[in-house]
Amino acid sequence: MKPAKVSALRSERGLRFAVRIAEPQVVGLTPQTTHERKTDTMSTYLLRNVSKVQPQRQPQPVTTASQVLGQLVAQPRGPALFVGLDVHTDSIAVSLAPSESAEVRRYGLIGGSHDEVLRLAKKLQAAHPQIPLRFCYEAGPHGYPLCRFLGVHGYDCIIVAPSKVPRRPGDRIKTNRRDADQLARLYRAGELTAIYVPDPQDEAVRDLIRARYQVQHQQHRARQQLKMFLLRHNLRYAGTTSWTPKHLRYLASVKLPFPEQQFVLQEMLNVITEATERLAHYDAQIPRVMVRWRWEPVVKALMSLRGLALLNAATLVAELGDLHRFATARQLMGYLGLVPSEDSTGEDRQQGGITKMGNGIARRALIEAAWNYRQPARVSRELLLRQEGLAKEITELSWRAQTRLHHRYKHLTGVRHKISPVAAAALGRELSGFVWAIGRLVSPHPPKP
Repeated sequence: MKPAKVSALRSERGLRFAVRIAEPQVVGLTPQTTHERKTDTMSTYLLRNVSKVQPQRQPQPVTTASQVLGQLVAQPRGPALFVGLDVHTDSIAVSLAPSESAEVRRYGLIGGSHDEVLRLAKKLQAAHPQIPLRFCYEAGPHGYPLCRFLGVHGYDCIIVAPSKVPRRPGDRIKTNRRDADQLARLYRAGELTAIYVPDPQDEAVRDLIRARYQVQHQQHRARQQLKMFLLRHNLRYAGTTSWTPKHLRYLASVKLPFPEQQFVLQEMLNVITEATERLAHYDAQIPRVMVRWRWEPVVKALMSLRGLALLNAATLVAELGDLHRFATARQLMGYLGLVPSEDSTGEDRQQGGITKMGNGIARRALIEAAWNYRQPARVSRELLLRQEGLAKEITELSWRAQTRLHHRYKHLTGVRHKISPVAAAALGRELSGFVWAIGRLVSPHPPKP
């Protein structure tokens, strides 16, 4: 083809394309001919899959951060001075974010003691007498004392969950001053997630229960190390159950060929014996503490559930605190990390295992309790003793939990072909709903004057 003809053909195609784009498209017009169907490409593209467009959902009412753990802290109305603190042992980086402007000013470094923070607060309040101060810092090894200290002196302070602080993926520079700037900026924008600050006595009970779990973990690890040591020297126990009196007598009769190895064996046995004794001390102390704790009625109410004896019930109350701060049971399930993860895009929805976010100790206690619901529903003698003196509404919820969760376990392992650990995690999620319902029915003891 000659170049002149090629250029003319291209010009004609360009003219037809320009005319097709410039023509007004009539929505809903059905093409009558093949030529019209070709020229109506844009309207066909706009109208396809119209039935699959989903309407937008109505926004749900948002509760405050003091009621629900893990929600964004709403930006308070009115002028305020937001103070971001990057707390360390010897120093604290301070940044200021006024609500009237978009800038963030770096105040500098101060000492790490509480008196230094109070001196800072008084100096800022003197410079801004009519503006409230709002402090925030990330949760870490320094705990809650600084937040309580500022609250006692009349200043608003929140503790931020580090895992939920928005961070840019491309930001590779992390310093104390930049962290303080980021906290002040995000607090002003209302994009921070505050954590629940427990009462000092509640924190003391939680420390006791967490220390008990640490000792239990040490005992378990020491037992594993001893078993691996004996297996490496081809020493096998013929019994069926370990750590019984018979097994301990067997360990005492073991003789190794070298004195160095015998010394190692005896030291391992001493570690296990010491951890077992410490664990017994904790188990004896927990019931005495529960008697004078203000959350004792809630602990007794949760003990009406199958699988939640004193230790697991006290663990849940100590870790979760006041269950009224969760508006719905779904929020409690999400806080415990028992909801399935999801990776969906468009019309494709993919769900995976549980998220395992939030409080792992409470999640473990719930899943351990959920294993008891594999057996048919039954009120045993021990469970009946735990339910004495409780309201009828609580015992009815306990029985409903037994019947529902056992049926759920049979359905998951039978019809759905789920393995037992997956089914136990699903039962733990539903059991947390019954825990939420019972915990909101019982009130704690009034505070002592």
